[in-house]
Amino acid sequence: MDGNGFKKEDRSRAGGSRDGRERGGGGMGEERGGGRGFGRRKVCRYCADKSLKVDYKNAAELKYFITERGKIVPRRISGNCARHQREVATAIKRSRNLALLPYTVMQHHP
Repeated sequence: MDGNGFKKEDRSRAGGSRDGRERGGGGMGEERGGGRGFGRRKVCRYCADKSLKVDYKNAAELKYFITERGKIVPRRISGNCARHQREVATAIKRSRNLALLPYTVMQHHP
């Protein structure tokens, strides 16, 4: 044992971490035990396709950004950039005001 309380063979182990796990470079991998690995990075559909425009009259396209309860999907889930997420939120609010999209869904109680 040396002065830090490690055996010599423990020190020479590749990776250098004390608990035997490799130090990964990015994110939560399966090795770290987080279990919540990051999937593919989402790309803003409006930045990727410049011909698409956010339009409050196009309710079919805006339904992609609304949950089944009628809430606006957050940016981290939809993959929009900040600029287009603001435009989508404004367009959803305008189309709700014109009754093109619902504010909420109807609740059926038996």
